[in-house]
Amino acid sequence: MFGMSTKKYCLVCPLLIFGWSFLLLFHTISVCFFELLTLVTVMALMAMVFTHTHSPTRPVPPPKTSTFFGVAFGFLIGLLLYILFILHFPLFHDWSALFFFPLIFSSFSHTCFTLLVSSVFFVIVSYSQNIMDDEYEKFIRRMNPPRVVIDNESCKNATIIQVDSANKHGILLEVVQVLTDLNLVITKAYISSDGGWFMDVFNVTNQEGNKITDEGMLDYIMKSLGPDSCFASSMRRSVGVTAGMDHTSIELIGSDRPGLLSEVSAVLTNLKCNVVNAEVWTHNTRAAAIMQVTDEVHGGAITDPERLSTMKQLLCNVLRGSNKLRDAKTIVSDGVSHTERRLHQLMFADRDYERTTGEGLDDKERPNVNVINWQDKDYSVVTIKCKDRPKLLFDTICTLTDMQYVVFHGNVDAEGPQAHQEYCIRHVDGSPVKSDAERQRVIQCLEAAIERRVSEGLKLELCTTDRVGLLSDVTRIFRENSLTVTRAEVTTRAGKALNIFYVRDSSGYPVDAKIIESVRQTIGQTILRVKGNIEELNPVPQESPTRFLFGGLFKSRSFCNFGLVRSYS
Repeated sequence: MFGMSTKKYCLVCPLLIFGWSFLLLFHTISVCFFELLTLVTVMALMAMVFTHTHSPTRPVPPPKTSTFFGVAFGFLIGLLLYILFILHFPLFHDWSALFFFPLIFSSFSHTCFTLLVSSVFFVIVSYSQNIMDDEYEKFIRRMNPPRVVIDNESCKNATIIQVDSANKHGILLEVVQVLTDLNLVITKAYISSDGGWFMDVFNVTNQEGNKITDEGMLDYIMKSLGPDSCFASSMRRSVGVTAGMDHTSIELIGSDRPGLLSEVSAVLTNLKCNVVNAEVWTHNTRAAAIMQVTDEVHGGAITDPERLSTMKQLLCNVLRGSNKLRDAKTIVSDGVSHTERRLHQLMFADRDYERTTGEGLDDKERPNVNVINWQDKDYSVVTIKCKDRPKLLFDTICTLTDMQYVVFHGNVDAEGPQAHQEYCIRHVDGSPVKSDAERQRVIQCLEAAIERRVSEGLKLELCTTDRVGLLSDVTRIFRENSLTVTRAEVTTRAGKALNIFYVRDSSGYPVDAKIIESVRQTIGQTILRVKGNIEELNPVPQESPTRFLFGGLFKSRSFCNFGLVRSYS
């Protein structure tokens, strides 16, 4: 061919193929270099956009590296398939296979680059959409800042607080939370958040039922809910954890049983931890608690990893007890969250709303919760009728928010002994309650939210100088006198321990006045005071499992059996 012998042809042809392959490979590498340079430029521009569009207090969103790893993985798989294709077909086991390699490699590289650029473009578009949405929300808030009007003239027995703001999911809970954290009583509320605008009116009083006249409190409300606040742009007061370097936060969830609070506090005392703040709830044979502890020596947060691990293990063992059917959890962190909101979340995640026949409150005491669909307006209407108590509105709104429901309209009336609440809700996806199973779940969760904070038992208030082991000693005395603690609030202010306990007799019978007097003499009559009338307490059925809540241990069972603390005898 072309005057060349067969021997020369066999020698020159592979050289030509190799040269052609080298040129194609060089072309492919150069194209890939410029493509990578273009990609780096695009990513640099993307980083500049993120840097200028995000505030210093809000970190730049991390890049989605999974997309790039996926593209690289696809390229390697394609290359591997090509190699296997060459190895398994003898037809291509000669020099002519080199002719195909640059072409296929070039195709793979261009395809991968297209996928990579498309992925980066997708990331840019998605992030830009989030940025634009956030910037639009901030623009709306700047153009229409929250407006708070406090009126002490229109109503003769309550202070009227009106809040108008741009609407956002969770904003109703934040407003209610600000008011309830001030221990204000919401007697009436009118809620409207349709059409992207939030307009609420609250009639509030203090604990004595009087108007709010304290100028300092009124100024705090204006600053917390007004245009200078950050509640409209941040969920920090109701969601998330903020740094708290002065203590260590412990979250506990497990099966309730007699003496659990005494056991937990004894473990912490043995580990040289001081409980400075705590809140304990019990409901439906489950117990949840959030405790803030400090080191006995330096009075700050506990940072030793080994000590924290030991604390978590021991507390898990105590919470688990002999119940193998339900799990127990202990979470230790150096931050704090809104305690009551977090307790609702813990018990909701633990599914404490699920009941078996015969458990919980009697039908007469159980709240009346109903959910129906309003077909014409595409709403689900929730009605609640129950005995009024402090922070009832917060508990119901908190539960609806955690269940991802939005309250569009609402009416609350709690001026008498009974509270009536009515809400028009939709799920965050815009749909009403779709099925009977979902309706039953909403009813059960709202019932549980109302019952968790029901103050069952005699209220005891303890006020004394704080010290390490105080909670352990007090709960041990309760246990030794067969008293069960159904709810507890532990607070430390300026070196003073201000604790509230709700106690019942562990046998289910009314609390004996002689036992209470004996406990007061042991602890100190000026230290432990009784709030309420012992004779007004109703007897509790002995077989009810929810009455053995955080209370006295049986005489045959001692905490020393766990091998965690020394004997008190």
